Amino acid sequence: MHPTLIDLGLRRAGFPSLERYMSVCGLKTEDEATESLMPYILGYALRRIQAGDTYSKIAREKGSSVRAIAAANPQFDPEALPVGAYLVVPYPFPVVPEDTPVTWQLTHYLIRGLQARYPFLGMDVIGRSEGRRPLERICLGTGGRRVYYNGSHHANEWITTLLLLRCVEQYAEATAFGEELLGMDARALSRETKLYLVPLVNPDGVDLVNGMATVEEEMDARAVAENYPDIPFPEGWKANLRGVDLNLNYPALWDRAKEVKYDLGFSTPAPRDYVGEYPLSEKESRALFDTTEALDPALVIAWHTQGQEIYWKFQDQEPEGSRLLGHQMEIASGYQLEDVPFAAGFAGYKDWFVQDFRRPGYTIEAGLGDNPLPLDQMPELVRDNLPIFLLGLSGGDPNFREESPEPAQPDLPDYEEPGLEGAGTWG
Repeated sequence: MHPTLIDLGLRRAGFPSLERYMSVCGLKTEDEATESLMPYILGYALRRIQAGDTYSKIAREKGSSVRAIAAANPQFDPEALPVGAYLVVPYPFPVVPEDTPVTWQLTHYLIRGLQARYPFLGMDVIGRSEGRRPLERICLGTGGRRVYYNGSHHANEWITTLLLLRCVEQYAEATAFGEELLGMDARALSRETKLYLVPLVNPDGVDLVNGMATVEEEMDARAVAENYPDIPFPEGWKANLRGVDLNLNYPALWDRAKEVKYDLGFSTPAPRDYVGEYPLSEKESRALFDTTEALDPALVIAWHTQGQEIYWKFQDQEPEGSRLLGHQMEIASGYQLEDVPFAAGFAGYKDWFVQDFRRPGYTIEAGLGDNPLPLDQMPELVRDNLPIFLLGLSGGDPNFREESPEPAQPDLPDYEEPGLEGAGTWG
């Protein structure tokens, strides 16, 4: 198990070190200790039901709550608990941490933990990466309107995985408990919309950046990086293990992206900006492409970092309703609705979706700073992006109206006011 996972478990269990934990718990080996810490990483314990048990009793014993236990165990009647069966008992902290770097293994455990707390949350696998890591997808909701979200196309933008999982957790919790989230009825929203979300598009690259790649994977990546010495390794790595920038590998003026990036010197596998041998050459981009076509979603959003910007169109294509919804996202998040810079304006996931589906698609550049963004930005990222997350699900406020322009001023002739330099114009 990765040391950051062990540290996460220890923090949640309230122990300063693995040695102290092993001593107090009477554990003899590190393997026993890491296995013992798994419930704290997953965010729940399994509790066998005994005669006389009630949800209240178990909640007091485990520091949980009656409603959390009830939500995690909808198959049981609280008034007639079956002795000998096992209950999922959520711990009194969120499943998704805001203080732990992302790895594929952590992401997998977080999805398992969310599923245990909220059994209505589904998961499937849409493919495998170049390094054979499963590309896991979350499903939430029962509505006819489908939306498709994703994060971490780029390896050193891994914080978007945590961001999206934290948004999912808040949405699932509000749905389970029949609460509002930012003024929206979460349960009603889940009946109207079905969310599909791939939180970690590039698991190999993320594991490389955060020290979880295999020895062979790291050696291969270093060999690629040596050809681009100006890009710091591994923190400058955006690509997948084959040195292909996944968000430049979609069939949306891919040849133009190739020209632009080749002119910038990225004509071979690289830590970033290499477009690949041909569109959809990579397993990860092909998996997103195929599943998007199969879903036929009403809207897609891809989360990246950084810049606090919302990119919403491709070339001159502006799908109906996309500007209005983007403006609502802009107001709710404080981010700026912008056109994509020319050098980054081709062959992206959002570009392809807008081009082929003629429906709203967005790229969110979350946060500010140098990638990878520091984890201390997580609270701010969640605050700013949860409204975007929810607006994408709802399709926006149908009663929203953009602000009226300032009333026109009458045209008056130029004049020179005494005591002032130059001419002034009213209007």
